[in-house]
Amino acid sequence: MNRRVPYVNAAGALLAVAVLCTTPAAAQANAADVDFMSGMISHHAQAVLMAGWAPSHGASAGLQTLCERIVVGQRDEIAAMQRWLREHGKPVPDPDPRGYSMPGMDHPMLMPGMLTPEQLAQLDSARGPEFDRLFLTFMIQHHRGAVTMVRELLDAPGAARDGLIFQFASDVSADQTTEIDRMSRMLAALSHPPQRSAQ
Repeated sequence: MNRRVPYVNAAGALLAVAVLCTTPAAAQANAADVDFMSGMISHHAQAVLMAGWAPSHGASAGLQTLCERIVVGQRDEIAAMQRWLREHGKPVPDPDPRGYSMPGMDHPMLMPGMLTPEQLAQLDSARGPEFDRLFLTFMIQHHRGAVTMVRELLDAPGAARDGLIFQFASDVSADQTTEIDRMSRMLAALSHPPQRSAQ
């Protein structure tokens, strides 16, 4: 049983999961829908990996709260996306944080916004305030990539005709956009800490 994490957008993540869990298995799966779900699994997996480092890397209390929400919400969405693919008779990729792998590919493919191995190593080596700064910078990049993936899905011919896929993609875009705004404010606060008034 997942514990509830207080966050302004937690309801949106739960709605996205609920939407996929009610998808009828008989619904026709568009190729663009399948590609979106498969790629988003690895995209989410990398966010879970990054956020999971917060406690051991000296993240601030505020950032740890945000990271806890990311881990819980995106793990649930990964499970829902895997279930959707399985119910539609499609290959179910492992949640590989390195990227989306298909049979015959030499290397995992990075989805939009995903961190390179070098960026992941840079984040993993950071501690304390530097971890906070890098995490926020990289996760904003990561979330913007997810929004791009949703936009590309909606622009694809015949994609997201299933109302449930459309609702899930819309929820992902809304949730990620809200978190981008929140993380941008947190990053700005790191760059411009409040000045102490002169006594």
